[in-house]
Amino acid sequence: MDRLQRQLQFILEIDRLKSVYRRTYLIDGTRHENSAEHSWHLALLAMTLAEHANQPLDVAKVIKMVLIHDIVEIDAGDTYFYDAQDEKAALEKLAADRIFGLLPQDQEKEFRDLWNEFESGATAEARFATALDRFIPQLHNYYTRGRSWKEHGITPDRVLTRNIEISNGSVTLWEWTQTLIAQAASEGLFEGEK
Repeated sequence: MDRLQRQLQFILEIDRLKSVYRRTYLIDGTRHENSAEHSWHLALLAMTLAEHANQPLDVAKVIKMVLIHDIVEIDAGDTYFYDAQDEKAALEKLAADRIFGLLPQDQEKEFRDLWNEFESGATAEARFATALDRFIPQLHNYYTRGRSWKEHGITPDRVLTRNIEISNGSVTLWEWTQTLIAQAASEGLFEGEK
């Protein structure tokens, strides 16, 4: 029973991820996306776009990674991708210790290992998961007519510089991203463009 209680405690705790809002808007523009929605969306991207990964990979592992990669935001909050990232790693490590520590030891290790693998980017699965994590906000920004980019003064060069890691997981998605950003710039979707 202790095992089940620990698992239920974890499940109740991760519900809080639904209250962590990101700077990215839903594509319909009605509100900001929350981190739980973001993770769910990434899991579906992994299933749908896996054929575009640079290397063969374990898609189930990618799905697990993207579903847990932002759980630490329950404690650490969402750090805007274009802001300074100085304290992010330390805060997220503490959050991972606490939140994954709620689980029975074997699951704590499994989840923590997946989270560490995502953070390290050392495997094909982690690189593809990171590519997806960086790719989807570009779609959101494009289809909300650059709303978040404009609100935060983000330029096309900055988007490309910060997101080049997409190419480590999927050259195809990186090429598509570059085309999308050029199209967005030509349509005036960045502050001061066009």
